[in-house]
Amino acid sequence: MPMKKTVAEFFAGIGLMRLGLERAGWSTVWANDICPDKQRMYHGNFAAGDSHFVLGDVHALKGADVPDVTLATASFPCTDLSLAGARRGLAGEHSGAFWGFINVLEGMGKRRPPLVLLENVTGFLTSHDGNDFRDACLALNELGYSVDAMIIDAAHFVPQSRQRLFVIGTLDERPLPIKDTESFFGGSCRPPALADFILWHPEIRWNLRPLPPLPSCAATLTDIVEDVPLNSTVWWSDQRASYLLSQMSERHRAEAERMIHGTRLTYGTVFRRVRKGVSMAELRTDGRAGCLRTPRGGSGRQILFVAGRGRYGVRLVTPRECARLMGAPEFRMPPELSLNQALFGFGDAVCVSVVQWIAEHCLNPAIAERHALPNAAARPVKYRSR
Repeated sequence: MPMKKTVAEFFAGIGLMRLGLERAGWSTVWANDICPDKQRMYHGNFAAGDSHFVLGDVHALKGADVPDVTLATASFPCTDLSLAGARRGLAGEHSGAFWGFINVLEGMGKRRPPLVLLENVTGFLTSHDGNDFRDACLALNELGYSVDAMIIDAAHFVPQSRQRLFVIGTLDERPLPIKDTESFFGGSCRPPALADFILWHPEIRWNLRPLPPLPSCAATLTDIVEDVPLNSTVWWSDQRASYLLSQMSERHRAEAERMIHGTRLTYGTVFRRVRKGVSMAELRTDGRAGCLRTPRGGSGRQILFVAGRGRYGVRLVTPRECARLMGAPEFRMPPELSLNQALFGFGDAVCVSVVQWIAEHCLNPAIAERHALPNAAARPVKYRSR
């Protein structure tokens, strides 16, 4: 009889981790997040959300609050692992929620799930000269988990550049030996920076899995753009659109003019960034969106630039376009949802297609292998309390 593939989803957000896992045969039976707006978006897509979604701070949870599951996921806040949080790292108010997750796992004792999946920005790898990532891996080791790590760009699946670091913890006393071979480090999932970290930290109990090549994505912005009527109020006024053009550098303005005078409509995206104290509009025209972000400070809102046949239009990327860029075209939007609420929800989320790939190539094989071991369910796991 196959082992049940059940999930406890910490930092559940709007439920995109759940969507990706469900596509690979997993079932979420418990979820937690601190944000009511994200909870509303979650409930709008999962009928069982009301019964198993626990709204509240992870630091207030105890091991007894979490049911027996096969997998615990944690897409904990990235704020303090980036410039936005002044790189306070795992000691920061937001990203320090990771330790709340660890405390819950510790409190589960022998009921700990056999698998753990962490997700965060790639800045996690270098935060505090790599010490934050090292401490996180060692914390999982202390709880009995050997760890694997990979960096995956959502651009392999959807037209959005979105690199994220994933860590898989496995309750396993037989970690695989690390070999600097093509099977471990020759693919696209463990780039040189991550490979170097792994090889330079033998004190961490690693358990690396050979991974297949990532797919190539043929879709472009054209494939995800929503057909918004030209008389819609979401389109910017001529004055506001013209001001955006004036904020572009000479090189970006020349590219915008090339698009405007083209014979067909083409699409680009724009972020505003401060360069040398001046707000600049940076245009991207490679067929991909930039990484969706939360709209803190106003600069995180991605702008769509469409041009051709002597004209151009400007508007913000819509919630539906965000859903498509995250591999969730079927995601239902609550009718009362504001643009900013949608941007916060999707900006903090994971790409569904990436999660599905990890589940199919890492989690499913790991749980099948575990189930195949003699007396797998009864195997004791040694760990040290923190």
